[in-house]
Amino acid sequence: MAEIKINVAIVGASGYSGEELVRLLLGHPHVNLSVLTSRQYAGQPMTSVFPRFAGYAGASELTFSEPSIDLLVEKAEAVFLALPHGVAAEFAVPLAERGVTVIDLSADFRLNDAGVYQEFYGAEHPAPEWLAKAVYGLPEVRRDAIADATLIASPGCYPTSILLPLIPLLEAGLIDPRQIIADSLSGVSGAGRNASLPFLYVECNESLRPYGVPKHRHLSEIEQELGLANGSPVTVQFTPHLVPVNRGILTTLYLAPALGQADDFDQWTTAVADCLAKRYADEPFVRITGSERLPDTKN
Repeated sequence: MAEIKINVAIVGASGYSGEELVRLLLGHPHVNLSVLTSRQYAGQPMTSVFPRFAGYAGASELTFSEPSIDLLVEKAEAVFLALPHGVAAEFAVPLAERGVTVIDLSADFRLNDAGVYQEFYGAEHPAPEWLAKAVYGLPEVRRDAIADATLIASPGCYPTSILLPLIPLLEAGLIDPRQIIADSLSGVSGAGRNASLPFLYVECNESLRPYGVPKHRHLSEIEQELGLANGSPVTVQFTPHLVPVNRGILTTLYLAPALGQADDFDQWTTAVADCLAKRYADEPFVRITGSERLPDTKN
């Protein structure tokens, strides 16, 4: 029996996020990568732009094209949008209205409140009527809703590193929601592929700097999702840093026991570890390393 494959397109496939999607989807047993769009490289073979993919099955048949709603509807059942916020909604809404499953990597549909979007992103939301229809795409938390969704908002990089450990602990009542500090480090590729002075090699190398303080855009998303898990608002002291590595996120969380949990610190830390181990025991993309080997971005 032949394997069932879904026709998938990537809009904005020549950026760093798009490139990583190409790599993952070319090797996916249930995906047929049918369309790659890039205004910059339209008409060029994908393997001439990304020669590292030349050995993948089907890669030589792919050519970058101009983005077109009609082409995407004709050729794809699901579309990934690797586009900047504000631009992604221009594709997400018409595609979703025509029955295509949309997975948006931008921030356009992560927030539930258009006013919060305007506060943090500095512009009116381009499609506020779709915010309630979108599903926040963290599979370890919203798996069932994602399976039935037409519009999926892929979480941000920093929020993913913060929400996965904190949501189970808040739901279990183990930590104080008023005393959360997140200290995060990000590689330079998180800023995207376009040339920008602060991210040139000589500006970044041998330097580490905080940025986006005190209201980094991802803070809105972090506090929204933690508040939903907690059942009431959560405040996070969040400081992101740029570090001179190509890629990766490392977040260190500073937490305090919830009321009633502070009498025996050793018992509390054991409960925290047990909570996370139980929650993610069957999750293929989350590994609990334990104290014997702390996480690092190369592994």
